[in-house]
Amino acid sequence: MAFKPLTKADHEIVRSAVARAEDNTSGEIVTIVSTQSDGYWDVALAWSAFVAFLALAVLELAPGFYLSLFERVFGLWAVEWTPRAVLGLALTVVSLKFAGMTLLQLWKPLRFFLVPGPVRSARVHARALTCFKVGAERRTHGRTGILIYLSLREHRAEIIADEAIASRVSPDEWGAAMHAMLEHIRDRRIAEGMAAAVEKVGEVLAEHLPRAADDVNELPDRLIEV
Repeated sequence: MAFKPLTKADHEIVRSAVARAEDNTSGEIVTIVSTQSDGYWDVALAWSAFVAFLALAVLELAPGFYLSLFERVFGLWAVEWTPRAVLGLALTVVSLKFAGMTLLQLWKPLRFFLVPGPVRSARVHARALTCFKVGAERRTHGRTGILIYLSLREHRAEIIADEAIASRVSPDEWGAAMHAMLEHIRDRRIAEGMAAAVEKVGEVLAEHLPRAADDVNELPDRLIEV
């Protein structure tokens, strides 16, 4: 699914939603949209190694097929296959398979298609945690920061709260925010999805962490793109 670049109007939609939500709570909402959370080259190399070793296994199981194919392709006659020649052929096949699979995965759609779902989820969570530590954790006086993180290519989102919020709010309570976000994201309306999530998060925060009389805005309301 391709997403259009966010415009100034999109940024304003999210910023306004954050400002409205924070009018009723001491919580500080940070919003981040990421194009992707990881390059997954370790996974790509693992696939290349798998294909290479699979080819080696086939060569071991059916050596006659490979050797006769090699002879036909190169027009060889009555070749005497010494152990060294066989090992050289095996090395050539493995190298070509590894290189070919790696080159194929330069095409991003294929590379991301081959990433298992649990791996995507884990990488998105790890990236969200990193963004939370940098942009929200312990950056407010009362430890009231909360991050809404959306990773577009992985089709994953995370909501991570600082200590004061996490101690009062069960993670299950963010389900409505996630649902509201994804309803819009499916229609490729990123800003509206983030704004809907902010609204739902704001409602939960207002219930558990109402705005204090001396509350000040400690974190930026703007949408961050990474």
